[in-house]
Amino acid sequence: MSAHIPIVSTIILLLLIPYRLSSKNEMEGYVPASYIYTPKNKPDSLERNFFNSSKTLINKAVEWFNATDTNYVLPNKYNLTLMLEQSTWFEHYHISGTNESGHQMLGFAPKANTKLGMYFGWRWIFLGYSFDISNLLRKKKDKPRTEIVFNLYSSKFGLDLYYRKTGNNFRITTCKNFENAENYIGTTFNGFNSKIKGLNTYYIFNSKKYSYPAAYSQSTNQKKNCGSFMAGFAYSQHDISFDQNKLPQELKEQIKPSLNFRSLSYTDYNLSFGYGYNWVFAKNCLMNVSLLPAIGYKKARINDAPTTPDSDWTQWVKDINFDLITRAGITWNNGKYYVGATFILHTYDYRKDNFSMTNSFGSLKIYAGFNFWKKKQYRYSK
Repeated sequence: MSAHIPIVSTIILLLLIPYRLSSKNEMEGYVPASYIYTPKNKPDSLERNFFNSSKTLINKAVEWFNATDTNYVLPNKYNLTLMLEQSTWFEHYHISGTNESGHQMLGFAPKANTKLGMYFGWRWIFLGYSFDISNLLRKKKDKPRTEIVFNLYSSKFGLDLYYRKTGNNFRITTCKNFENAENYIGTTFNGFNSKIKGLNTYYIFNSKKYSYPAAYSQSTNQKKNCGSFMAGFAYSQHDISFDQNKLPQELKEQIKPSLNFRSLSYTDYNLSFGYGYNWVFAKNCLMNVSLLPAIGYKKARINDAPTTPDSDWTQWVKDINFDLITRAGITWNNGKYYVGATFILHTYDYRKDNFSMTNSFGSLKIYAGFNFWKKKQYRYSK
């Protein structure tokens, strides 16, 4: 039995040699399935690469927008914030007319309205709702005013979008070169309405050391005093209606022809350049002031007729005027809790040979809130 074992083994070995050689040759040409191109695999790979590339690009963009020098500015350690805010909105309009017999001026402003609101914020963006406190207490309600404002503050740039529509509670605030003018100051006037919509954007040059968000969105903390130059662009549309028939009879009889208009509509394009400064006057306490003077080009229509003839292109120089955006803020912020106030004022100036108007609107806000839900990189730090 044992004599047959080597013979059988030899026969089996000889039979297996061709199979082994064949298998070796196949293995040398073997390519793993994950590396084999198929039309089915390619789109999935492209989609993955596109998604990863997009994610990387977005992360780098966010880092670039938020890049700061931590010796001057501390980043916010939280993702979300909840804030209670009281805001007072105000606006004012001055119109003046001139002719051979002299100069007249009228000023109108509605009562400032105070709103109370609650806002929820994620990093750069705040969303919320506010309501008019005074209208809740009155039996006779004024025609509602509309204010829609969106603000975005990042380290490098800011964006304001706004829409405002007035109500019917204007009063005469200025009355010059009319007989018995002082008797009409404070008189109710329901013949004035305005609507404004626009955007304002600006770039901060020294954004690594100077933080605008520290003063206006509480998303960073300024550690040291610092300032920065800023440059911006703004676009706005203004629609104003004036019904002089609703003026007191004595004023209506004296008003000059240059103030006798029904409507004024103009579009304003402006370029601004200014400076802002953050003053850290105590631990966790900050005060900011910024001014952005602007040179603006205003294309207007009075009573639905253009004020500058289209055929005379040299007249566009007379449509250049000056605007101003003013901001001021004070805040206490220890990283978790914060309280403060901000003041923002937009001023627009429109002038022609015998007519001019200056209109301004703004807000004063007092707020308090807290941050929560720490960012991942700060969850295990004190």
